[in-house]
Amino acid sequence: MAWRTFNLNWIAIAALGIALLLAIAWTDFSLEPIAFGAAAAVALVLALIAYTHAFVRAEASDPKLVFWLGTTAQVILVTAFVGPLSYIANGLDWPLQDQALLLIDRAMGLDPEPIAAFVNNHPWLSKCLDSGYGFIKWPLLGIPIILAMTLRLIRLQQFVLALNIALAVTIVISVFVPAVGTYYGLNLSPTEKFPLLTSSVYAGQLRDILALRDGSLRELELFKLAGIVSFPSFHAASAVLYMWALWPVRGFGSASIAINGLMIAATPVVGAHYIIDVIAGVAVAAGSILITKRLFRTLASGAATNENLPVEAMPQLALGQS
Repeated sequence: MAWRTFNLNWIAIAALGIALLLAIAWTDFSLEPIAFGAAAAVALVLALIAYTHAFVRAEASDPKLVFWLGTTAQVILVTAFVGPLSYIANGLDWPLQDQALLLIDRAMGLDPEPIAAFVNNHPWLSKCLDSGYGFIKWPLLGIPIILAMTLRLIRLQQFVLALNIALAVTIVISVFVPAVGTYYGLNLSPTEKFPLLTSSVYAGQLRDILALRDGSLRELELFKLAGIVSFPSFHAASAVLYMWALWPVRGFGSASIAINGLMIAATPVVGAHYIIDVIAGVAVAAGSILITKRLFRTLASGAATNENLPVEAMPQLALGQS
């Protein structure tokens, strides 16, 4: 089941890649080839090692190595595809929705300005949130290692599929609900109003979003892209996905909840996200997980049906126990 879904996950990743190629072809954006090519080459090498080990060693192959390297290759490709896609989506120039999002926050009684002021008045809290916000990158590499080493191979493939779905949904929604961030909506300078807060993330997204919208940014260099999607917040979505992925692993589940809870708390302040961005991000992650589970139940039902076939009619798995 894990091997079968690992192979099927390439279809979702290929769909994102095709979407990027079509977006580049149909717009005036271009993709700087060296950085993107380097990321794609690393992913290709890891995938080749995984498949070579699986088929050459056959029943003697190590599923931990195969799924760790193969899934890492998938994650690298996914992130390489969605970064440029998020910029192209924002460059379609739909009207900014900052005022609408700010209005929703205030209607819920969660005005971002007093929240930022509270954190600014507590420097220790500001430092904690700053550390928590930067946690988004490391689980993308750590989760394949942890789940592969503990032989949670099906959960690993579920995580990759849910990640693909969440990213695709996030990018599509961001086309129609573009926004810069809370400080833009409040029409204030965070460095002047809240000098103890880290505002470099907001400064980067403000710079790039304005450049996308005035047409001055059209060449996309992979390693220089910032997180510019406001609604829904993918920081919030990824935190939920990380917690769900690691929950079955003893010791890592509770630690993941603590760390990713801190990342969600940091999102409105460090990432300048509206509270409704965070709520929407959590909803996207929850929906992606539900869709993934339903798809896996369907695959499992199909696999159970195939158990009635003669052994010689079924594809042989080259990984031994998984």
